[in-house]
Amino acid sequence: MIVLDENIWNQRIEDAFRVWYRGQVISINSLRPITLIKDDSIPQLLHRANNPTFITINATDFWRRVPAHLGYCLVTFPFPKERLDELPELSRQLFKLREFASKGTRMGKIVQVTRAQIMYYGSDRQLHCVEW
Repeated sequence: MIVLDENIWNQRIEDAFRVWYRGQVISINSLRPITLIKDDSIPQLLHRANNPTFITINATDFWRRVPAHLGYCLVTFPFPKERLDELPELSRQLFKLREFASKGTRMGKIVQVTRAQIMYYGSDRQLHCVEW
């Protein structure tokens, strides 16, 4: 399951993910409808879903702030909104890499993706770097 942050979700982006991703693609708002979802409550919401990968452009509030948990993967793209159209393809490329190719290898990682590199940490908070 891919869960898109509210600041990136729109039907066009969701449809672009659905072209290549076989599982569910939903907005974070689907996990708790009709309420305002604050960033600090997102990890708890992700615990309720089945092995979700949460995708956001809000790196400031998540990268190196959220603890890793085996029940979810969190991927940050420190991009401006003008680059939203790149997220589905970059996510597809990320999921082709050995470290992120399956739910089993993704879960428990907090990831930051840039054009130059991919950094991630797990529960030990040790940074790992993967080149494209």
